[in-house]
Amino acid sequence: MRKTRYLLSSGELKRKDNTLMYETAEGKQYIPIEDTQELMLFGEVSLNKAVLELCTQKEIILHFFNYYGYYTGSYYPRDHYNSGYMILKQAQHYLDDTLRLDLAKKFVNGAGRNMLRVLKYYRSRGKPMQHVIETLESQMTEISAKSDIPSLMSVEGQMREAYYSAFDVILDKPDFRFERRSRRPPHNELNTLISFGNSLLYTQVLSEIYQTHLDPRIGYLHTSNFRRFTLNLDVAEIFKPILADRAIFKVVGQQMITKDHFMRESGGLLLTESGKKVFLKEWEEKMRTTIKHRTLGREVSHRRLIRMELYKLQKHLMGDQEYEPFEALW
Repeated sequence: MRKTRYLLSSGELKRKDNTLMYETAEGKQYIPIEDTQELMLFGEVSLNKAVLELCTQKEIILHFFNYYGYYTGSYYPRDHYNSGYMILKQAQHYLDDTLRLDLAKKFVNGAGRNMLRVLKYYRSRGKPMQHVIETLESQMTEISAKSDIPSLMSVEGQMREAYYSAFDVILDKPDFRFERRSRRPPHNELNTLISFGNSLLYTQVLSEIYQTHLDPRIGYLHTSNFRRFTLNLDVAEIFKPILADRAIFKVVGQQMITKDHFMRESGGLLLTESGKKVFLKEWEEKMRTTIKHRTLGREVSHRRLIRMELYKLQKHLMGDQEYEPFEALW
C-alpha cells in the first residue's frame, strides 16, 4: 500500500524529471512518487502547475494545513473511480429522509460503541470509568428514537461530552487537562492534540474515499451543503476513539509529548514542529498497525480498515448488504 508523506518545513515543491523534489533551507528531499498516496503539507509550500500535473498523473492527493495545523483544503486529482451510478445512489440516500437518518444513526451508533470500547479498556486497567460508561450507554439508547438529523446530532454531542470527561481520569496528567472542548483555537494542550488528531483522520479518510467509487461531497450525518467534503467526517466519527484518541493517550501517557511541545499564539495553543513530528510518527505507526479481522480471518492494517469500511458503505448504498459500522474488539 502506498504511503503518506508529511512536509513540515516551509519550502518549494518542484517537479524534477519524473519525480518530486522538496527544497527547504535545510536542503533537498526527493519524494518517491510511485509509492506515495498523499502529501500532507504543513509548512508554507510553494508549487506550480508542473507539480500538479505530475500529482494528477500519479494520483497523488495534496492535503493542505495552515500555520495552526488545521486542515484547509485538498488538491484532489481527477476522479479515476468516479461512478455516476454510485453518485445517484448516494444522492438517493441523502434526499430520502428515512434512508439518510438510518445511515446517520449507524455512524453515531458506531462512534458510541467504539467510545465504550475505549472506556471499558481503561476500566479493565483499574481506571474508574463505570459512571461515564453508564452515562454513555444511557445516551445511546436515545439514538433510535430520534426523528431528524439535528436532534441526532444533539445526542452525538452529549455522548462526546460524556466521553471526553473521562480523558482526565485516563491520562491522569496535571499538564493535560480537558476542561471543555475548545477549537479554533484550542485553549489547552489536550484540546490541541484532539484537534490535530481529528484533522489527520479527516484527511486520511478523504484519501481512502478517493480510492473508491464514493463521492466525498455527499455525507449523511454531516449536512451536504457548500462545504467541500462531508462523507469523510461521517466515517471519521467511527474511528476517532480507536485511532486519534488512542494515539493521544500514548504520546501523552508515555510523555512522548510534554508541555514543551506547545506554544501560545493568537489566543490559543499550537503544537511546535517537533511536537507535530512526534505525533505524526505515532500516527503513522497506528496506521500501519494490523489487527486480525474477524470476518476475513487475516491481519489488516488500520489504514486498510478504513478502506474496507467504505466498501461496506458502497454495498449498503447499492442494496447488496446492510451497513454495520466497525467495532473494535480488544
